[in-house]
Amino acid sequence: MSSLPTRQRLSEVRYEIRGELARRARELESQGHKLIKLNIGNPGAFGFRAPPHLQNAIIGDIDHTDPYTHQQGLPAAREAIAAAYQRRGLDDVGAEEVFIGNGVSELIDLSLRALLNPGDEVLVPSPDYPLWSAATILNDGRPVYYRCDPDNDFLPDPSEIETLVSSRTRAIVLINPNNPTGATYPRELLQRIIAIAARHRLLLLVDEIYDQVLYDGARFEPLAPLAGDVPCLTFSGLSKVHRACGWRVGWAVLSGERARLREFRHAMDLLSALRLCANVPGQYAIEAAVNGPDTISALCQPGGRLYETRRAVIEACDESAHLQLVAPAGALYAFPAVIGDAAQGFDDHAFALDLLETEGVLVVPGSSFNVPYRNHFRVTLLPDAVMMREVFARIDRALDRRAEQHNKVVPLSAKQRRTAG
Repeated sequence: MSSLPTRQRLSEVRYEIRGELARRARELESQGHKLIKLNIGNPGAFGFRAPPHLQNAIIGDIDHTDPYTHQQGLPAAREAIAAAYQRRGLDDVGAEEVFIGNGVSELIDLSLRALLNPGDEVLVPSPDYPLWSAATILNDGRPVYYRCDPDNDFLPDPSEIETLVSSRTRAIVLINPNNPTGATYPRELLQRIIAIAARHRLLLLVDEIYDQVLYDGARFEPLAPLAGDVPCLTFSGLSKVHRACGWRVGWAVLSGERARLREFRHAMDLLSALRLCANVPGQYAIEAAVNGPDTISALCQPGGRLYETRRAVIEACDESAHLQLVAPAGALYAFPAVIGDAAQGFDDHAFALDLLETEGVLVVPGSSFNVPYRNHFRVTLLPDAVMMREVFARIDRALDRRAEQHNKVVPLSAKQRRTAG
């Protein structure tokens, strides 16, 4: 019997974060193997909890959560989000411009479905969070990648972005702070990208889910207030800053010249209505989240858990003969490069599988983030520092074995190379 055919464009979609390697990890766990899984930015899996004032907000209103709500979300929650963005300088936004979804993931899909006709193009960063590419493809669009080069601290070149604009280009995606690299975008860079969108009448799609996860004085610049009348859709939610991934609460805020956005806003509203509404209980935590105390900054400062884990990763890469790292300025990830003898003939997917099988560590191959090179991998910063040092000891052990295949002499570490120089 022939197999049931599926949508052909699915063959173009990659999502290795939960793909083949994750399936192999589950097989190993079922056989009794203990693994350290660093493939998903899932705070609850590493002992983080949503803040008590968010939990209490849901508990206090649980009796009100049985009915459907408005397709754009609870009015009070949308008003609270709008007020929060007004405090950031987005003066002309109200509850009608806010859409609440089942996480940012659903809203990314809805927005691209509202925007794209077959063959339309979306400018996407490389590396990207692969959902952006997948959602573009599955909504019959074409992702066109602009480079965020490691030699430029993973920041894009606006001049290159503009060369990629065609008659079919509809939008520019920005992820700031960036997943997977941790780069944060300076104001002047954002202004140059906004100017490109203005010249070519493009929509800015801005993923700011990690907006408050910042290290070592890094500054976050919200894009929408800078964009002014340029159409912009800003995404955020409760999953990362507020450590509530499983609640599936995200939002998108539409800003810019209203006359230009009228049809797009209607399309977003229609698509939101077709799925009835987003999960209701989690929406009752939004007002408490955007108006409540800051519970993330302490975790990102010296002595805080995320900061100390990040420090452990930076030190491990600095001491390794095989790794090079652009230190993440924000978000929950590091994106090291494999260098030297260990990098000869390196295939990131094969390495990730070997690391899983031999050392019990699950990472995501860098090429999963739609880059042309194959010598990077991504880890999440959510384990504690002690566990992360153990992780990188195992990674170095696996890379030592690779290097020995090419050179019997162990090369100098990055720190030793600097001292020698």
